[in-house]
Amino acid sequence: MSANDPTTGPCPCGRTDRRDKPIAYAMCCGRYLDDFDNTPAPDAESLMRSRYTAFVLERGAYLLATWDPARRPAAIEFEPGVKWLGLDIRSRSVLDAEHAEVEFVARQRSAATGAATRLHERSRFVREGERWYYLDGDLQLPLA
Repeated sequence: MSANDPTTGPCPCGRTDRRDKPIAYAMCCGRYLDDFDNTPAPDAESLMRSRYTAFVLERGAYLLATWDPARRPAAIEFEPGVKWLGLDIRSRSVLDAEHAEVEFVARQRSAATGAATRLHERSRFVREGERWYYLDGDLQLPLA
């Protein structure tokens, strides 16, 4: 593995421990991405973070598997050369035992244009059994 391999260092999702130290990929989102069948994300925020990490690592199968089957697209396409710059969880709300929302900002830079963009979304999640799924989200547009 290369020195730039995101799976050998801090988790791309940016989660930190109680001392504000970055948590390693293997102890954070790696558990869910690398052992999907046996280790579901325990809550909507963890699923949101693991889905961000799946975008960073271009793990389309994980993204599709964690999408609500009724709303899941047929495929995921990744823009070549995108560099993900970070994830900021703005808020999390548990609505009831089976529904939650997570508001986040994900930043990326396009290889094609060099432009940095921010995706600000309030995502909705549903729990079925022991597994959480991404339903959909509302993009939060910048104030004019």
